[in-house]
Amino acid sequence: MIDHGKFNLLGVGIDAVDYSAAVSRILTAAEANQPYGVSALAVHGVMTGVMDEEHRYRLNRLDLIVPDGQPVRWGLNLLYGLGLRERVYGPELMLRTCAAAAEQGLPIGLFGGKPELLDALTAKLLKKIPWLKISCAIPSRFRCLQTAEKAELIETIRASGCRILMVGLGCPRQEVWAYEFKDELRMPVLAVGAAFNFHAGLLPQAPPWMQRSGLEWLFRLAAEPARLWKRYLFLNPYYLALLFAQRCGLGSFRLENATKPAGEILYG
Repeated sequence: MIDHGKFNLLGVGIDAVDYSAAVSRILTAAEANQPYGVSALAVHGVMTGVMDEEHRYRLNRLDLIVPDGQPVRWGLNLLYGLGLRERVYGPELMLRTCAAAAEQGLPIGLFGGKPELLDALTAKLLKKIPWLKISCAIPSRFRCLQTAEKAELIETIRASGCRILMVGLGCPRQEVWAYEFKDELRMPVLAVGAAFNFHAGLLPQAPPWMQRSGLEWLFRLAAEPARLWKRYLFLNPYYLALLFAQRCGLGSFRLENATKPAGEILYG
């Protein structure tokens, strides 16, 4: 088990952990009914925090942010010599957390996406992990919620008996959601994004060799060019330039350099 704690990557605190440590932390929080915000960030997720001070504030108040993308893992190794040998891929972290929760008899919940996505995801998860308890599967309303609707949603999730909640709203909405809901839910909230579509069988995953080589972005760009071309063709070089600057001691990348959000957004 590897758990070196948090490290500053371009002003965003990333946890240098492996799968075992991440799952252990999540289950410990679930058993203690402890608020625990979790996200798995690739380059896009990190850069969203870099370019938005309020979002960086939210990210740095989450409890566990794992290095989802290979370039994020490489960045940690370059800056701090950590020698991390593998990333902590969000979809795989979701599966391992579900399996561990099932072994401990802890029900999980699903939030986000359309009803048909959640139906497919539930069926596939139960096929892989038949003893998994899924206590709720709540679709997104694809709009901002009113305060009363937030309270109703929290009550629905807690009343279901859910002990760990998986959230698939896409980056950065799911990280905002985790930040704004985790304290009142009093459970681990995992922002897992595309994992819902991957595990439901609605979106193909890159071959293992592309994932190991840090080329998953190229596979996803080829699959969804209209949606992702700006993300990868602009953000990836910008990430590398800033990483070089931090490595050379240029610029300011302090974790404290962030602005507290003026209010809630309440995606739902």
